[in-house]
Amino acid sequence: MTDNQPLVSVITPAYNAAAVIEETMTSVMKQSHTNWEMLIVDDCSTDETRNIVREYERADSRIRLIELKENSGAAVARNAALEQASGSFAAFLDSDDQWLPNKLERQIAWMKKYGAAFTFSQYYVIDSDGRNLGLGDVIPPQVSYRDLLKQNMIGCLTVVVDLTQTGPLRMVDIRTRQDYVLWLELCRRGFTAYGLGEPLAVYRRRNVSISSDKKKMARQNWKVYREVERLNLLKSSYYFMHYALNKWKKYRRASTSGNGGVR
Repeated sequence: MTDNQPLVSVITPAYNAAAVIEETMTSVMKQSHTNWEMLIVDDCSTDETRNIVREYERADSRIRLIELKENSGAAVARNAALEQASGSFAAFLDSDDQWLPNKLERQIAWMKKYGAAFTFSQYYVIDSDGRNLGLGDVIPPQVSYRDLLKQNMIGCLTVVVDLTQTGPLRMVDIRTRQDYVLWLELCRRGFTAYGLGEPLAVYRRRNVSISSDKKKMARQNWKVYREVERLNLLKSSYYFMHYALNKWKKYRRASTSGNGGVR
């Protein structure tokens, strides 16, 4: 503890993030909550990511680089950081996203006040060039397991978890949607996800084909229902219909506003 601030372990997987990783690290270094450790796991980048992180590591002892021996994906990278985390809280931040300066202070104060173990927040969206696209998806004040099966409204870059309540965390080793599966696990275990309507982070929307992305996400969501959550065919179909409808509404809004959310 530093000045009554609990230690927060910031979990950051990185792969070929040389163009953006400095902004990400700087956003953590500017936090008004200063008692943190940032565990950046390099997933065998082929650019200058490791060298950039090493420079910041030498300048700030709170930043630590962990290097994987082979490219393994975000789940393995996040788990490598979680295994070495020393904090009583874990917060997630991908290597191309950012936090606002009061993110940890505001969110952890809220969690301590209400005894919450699992929180997320609203966020801003920017494009690959840093242009502001406005707010992400509207988030509810709280989310249950069933709510989450219908739609993932939790942005990974906004999540903070109280490890003293949940115990150690580990993500399932799948290439995508591993964060979604962890949120489902926490809710299934009885932890309500509480949403803070205040935007506390900045999500960088990648330049991907919306049509191909939709198909990939839909296939992965179906696999989560059937293979990870092990729902029967009827329940999987029920929740998939809700998922598809919510995604259709979201992309329709995005096509008219130019905005887009994180999930």
